Amino acid sequence: MPGPLLAVDTPSLLFRAFYALPDSIVGPDGKPVNALLGTANLILREIENHKPRAVVLCFGPDAASYRTDLYPAYHAERKAAMPDDLAPQFTACPEFFEAFGWTVATSDSLEADDLLGTYAEKEAEAGGQALLMTGDRDMYQCAAQRVTVLYVKTGAKGKGAEEVGPEEVERRYGIGPELVPDFIALRGDPSDGLPGAKGVGPKTAAELLRRHGSLEAVLDNAIRERRPALRGALLEAADDLRAFKDIATLRDAGVEPPPDRETDWVGAAKAAHERGMTRLAERLLAEA
Repeated sequence: MPGPLLAVDTPSLLFRAFYALPDSIVGPDGKPVNALLGTANLILREIENHKPRAVVLCFGPDAASYRTDLYPAYHAERKAAMPDDLAPQFTACPEFFEAFGWTVATSDSLEADDLLGTYAEKEAEAGGQALLMTGDRDMYQCAAQRVTVLYVKTGAKGKGAEEVGPEEVERRYGIGPELVPDFIALRGDPSDGLPGAKGVGPKTAAELLRRHGSLEAVLDNAIRERRPALRGALLEAADDLRAFKDIATLRDAGVEPPPDRETDWVGAAKAAHERGMTRLAERLLAEA
């Protein structure tokens, strides 16, 4: 039986690896390769754990225009410029990881999470299993019977990604995966620049959604909310909250799952060696 499709939120992993590993890790040209090395190690650990049938690395803009059009402050707090030592590693990423036999998928208009969500949906529709590797909890909305989120937690060095399925989403948030965009809208998401409804935290957001079933129903019934501060917050921010849900909802990226393709251990070892990653190259050759 074929293994799952492993879809990777590559920008998320590159940033995490860049800040987790020292910039003293350099290639033959003296320039840092810490983000490439760290990302490779993270993905290889999940390959060892899950034996995927194929690996696809997803790329897209940090802030898609359809999201900033809905709310200009989306991602506004994030650094405008990529660190100087990280930008060349982003550029080198496709060539480096294609040498591993992995597919690189890039969108100019949709974010990487939109690609991940579409790959997961298509793989599940075809009767397969999908793993979504990311450091973005927004992807919890994709958790389903055939889709597991591999959440890469900051500071969990050497432990691998956390497996998050529908039951785990409900345990953590108090609502099912299908309501994660509604939950984000109400609670807010500081990392994305979404403030949510004033005074509404995760417990209140979950309680409202369990009682009403959706953000739209929450807003339709806001005038009957008995808590004055909450009633006022929902009524005042209704239009923004609808926009926040739309922002948090993934778009169809129009991609199809890649064919089965094993990791090219020899090609990967060669690519690692060329970038001065001697220990990684030795590990990869041992796998070959």
